[in-house]
Amino acid sequence: MYKRKIALAASHVHKEDEDTLDVEFWLSKSPSERLAEVVRLRRLYFISSGKTFPTKIEKVIFRRKLQ
Repeated sequence: MYKRKIALAASHVHKEDEDTLDVEFWLSKSPSERLAEVVRLRRLYFISSGKTFPTKIEKVIFRRKLQ
């Protein structure tokens, strides 16, 4: 029989608690850590979709009048 070299690790989380745990996790991180993760995820998306990651991001602001 095959014996694992690395033990499996898992934790059970109730679905209703999942969002709260996610929010608590990200609030425990600094703004620079959160921004770094967003950039990492964007880079991963661009690479996985066969595109090149932009070297410069254009800042675009749309303004509209509130009625």
